Amino acid sequence: MTACVIYPGTFDPITNGHIELIKRAAGSFNKIIVAVAASPDKQPLFNLQQRINLIDSVVGSVQGVSIEGYDGLTVNFALKNKADFILRGIRAAKDFEHEFSLVSMNRNLAPNVETIFMMPSQEFMFISSTLVKEVFSLGGDISNFVHPIVLAALIDKISN
Repeated sequence: MTACVIYPGTFDPITNGHIELIKRAAGSFNKIIVAVAASPDKQPLFNLQQRINLIDSVVGSVQGVSIEGYDGLTVNFALKNKADFILRGIRAAKDFEHEFSLVSMNRNLAPNVETIFMMPSQEFMFISSTLVKEVFSLGGDISNFVHPIVLAALIDKISN
């Protein structure tokens, strides 16, 4: 299959759950674009370029993976990059409810771009970037949830 898939998200920061989905998707798709959303309304800890650099550091060497930043509608990014699929990670029923509305809107805007879902392994099922940042800010050990490069970047960001 020569399909192209985009995996969109804010990735602030990228977690081991994200990394796992990227690596698993690489086994099924020739081209995976990790689409890093600018998301200024979310007030990310890392700016867009820092997030792109972190992602590149931890998955940039995975065959078929590229990392690009974008602003605006995910579906427009998918169309611009001629993506066949949008990959979304889903952890629980709460995620499904939110994703269901996104899929419905995207189908109306771009009927030829299909959304597919992947679930992380059980060990990563509860991890989110938001939770990782919260636990880290309160002094908790997040070393099992993020790549060492990401942990170092968090330590550096908080200490500055």
